[in-house]
Amino acid sequence: MLEIQTKRLEPDIVVLEITGKLTLGRECKQLEWATDNLIREQQKKVIFDLSGVTRIDSTGIGILVMSAGQLKKAGGQLRLAGATGHIEHVLLVSSVDKLVPLHPTTAAAAADF
Repeated sequence: MLEIQTKRLEPDIVVLEITGKLTLGRECKQLEWATDNLIREQQKKVIFDLSGVTRIDSTGIGILVMSAGQLKKAGGQLRLAGATGHIEHVLLVSSVDKLVPLHPTTAAAAADF
C-alpha cells in the first residue's frame, strides 16, 4: 500500500510525504498522477519525503527520475528527502542522487530552494 500526503511549506514549496512501497504495481501510478497534478497547478518547487518508504524497486526509481524530468521540463525542480538505510543505498547505487538532489530532511531540502 502506498500513501501520499501533500503538505505545503511557505511560501511556495510542496512536500509529498510518501509512505509504503514504491514498487511495480498500481500504487506507483499514484505518484505519477500526483506529479502530473502538481505540474498542472504550476508548482515549481517539489520535495518527495521518502522517510516513510519501506521498499523501492526499479519501477519506483524510474518514477522518481521521470517525475524529476517532468518537473524540470515544466521549469521546476524535484528534491528528495529523508531516504535512509536500504532506500538511500538503492538511490545511491542507482545514481539517482546524480539526477535528483538527496537531503537528510525536508527542512534541509527546502533550505535553499
